[in-house]
Amino acid sequence: MKHFRFSRRYNTAAFYTLGVIALGAVIIKLVWNYTDVFRVIGEFLSLLTPFFIGFVIAYLLNPILRISERLVTAATGNRLSRRTGRAIALILTYLFSLFILTVFFSIVIPQIAASIASIAGQVPGWILSLQTLINQLISEYDLYNIQNVQPDIWNKVVETATKLLSTASAMVTNAIPHVLSATMSVTTSLLNVIVGVIISIYLLLSKERFFAQTKKLLSALMPRRVVDKLAEIAHQSNEIFSGFISGKVLDSFIIGLICFAGMTLLRLPYATLISVIVGVTNVIPYFGPFIGALPSILILLLIDPIKALWFGIFVLVLQQVDGNIIGPKILGDSTGLSAFWVIFSITVFSSLMGVLGMFIGVPLFAVIYSLVRQFCEWRLAGKGMPTRTEDYAADSRFLVEKRAEPKPPRRPKGTKS
Repeated sequence: MKHFRFSRRYNTAAFYTLGVIALGAVIIKLVWNYTDVFRVIGEFLSLLTPFFIGFVIAYLLNPILRISERLVTAATGNRLSRRTGRAIALILTYLFSLFILTVFFSIVIPQIAASIASIAGQVPGWILSLQTLINQLISEYDLYNIQNVQPDIWNKVVETATKLLSTASAMVTNAIPHVLSATMSVTTSLLNVIVGVIISIYLLLSKERFFAQTKKLLSALMPRRVVDKLAEIAHQSNEIFSGFISGKVLDSFIIGLICFAGMTLLRLPYATLISVIVGVTNVIPYFGPFIGALPSILILLLIDPIKALWFGIFVLVLQQVDGNIIGPKILGDSTGLSAFWVIFSITVFSSLMGVLGMFIGVPLFAVIYSLVRQFCEWRLAGKGMPTRTEDYAADSRFLVEKRAEPKPPRRPKGTKS
């Protein structure tokens, strides 16, 4: 009887075949039960929420930490060890951040609360005015006389009132569990923020070590050129994100201060509340000014339409100054995107990620745009083709925004026109 002899080649082929079959079975199982998979992924990501918060805090405070380290090095003459200098700079960073938050919550927040309380105090007056208007309409059209009202209209009014009462009763009944749920959510969020701050301290204290460990792991799993390319992409992404976020925050802070000073000079009410709204929404490119101006104009419109008109003119001038002078000076070309792609990125990422997408959509799309451009230029260079966009424009239709019209040829000296 002839025995079958196993060889290394057959063993390798069988191993890869079984691996592909097992992987295919796992993929089919995951796709078939995708709802459970997404639920498990969501629960896992919720467990990592403190780490996400800590990473965001560390990323936002990293520029301040670098400045603090330079100040500590200059003050001590570079006589401290690197770890001691990092610890002192880290303490200064969090003390500065705590000081800013304390000033904000002790000065700005009370004024915002007072403005909101003042607006809430005027709501009964607005309701009374509305009731007066309704009474005038009733008396003018003799609606007190029920006989003059058609039966179907009167039945609809009674039906609508009954529905409103039942809806209000249901809302009051369901409010208690929602209040308890909101209380638990706030407590959990506060705990996540506290843990996130602690995590951010460890991330900033040993950020170089974490980066080196990540690169070490990737180098063990991937070729060296892939790891170097990933490190280059991470560096470029960091430059785009940090440049855009820090520049936009500074720009919005300046716009908020100018808005507060302008409203104070114009003697417009709720200057602090509206300036905070305008400053915060200004972080969103293009759409931010409109998002901040509309509710502010509505607030002033309920008080004095003339003041609302003056504010609308003022904020329009302010946004023109920001878009043409302040913004370009601070941001420069940090993203490398044209106005079309900025609007495109905000529209797409806001629909995918909500308010967060409106804030980070522009730098995130700038990273994607940069990677696609580099890949395209790398492929063209490999084919021996030009990489400039201008080289692909038609001769009769040059790029207006990038290339000027061709100049007429110069006449040789000594020739008459």
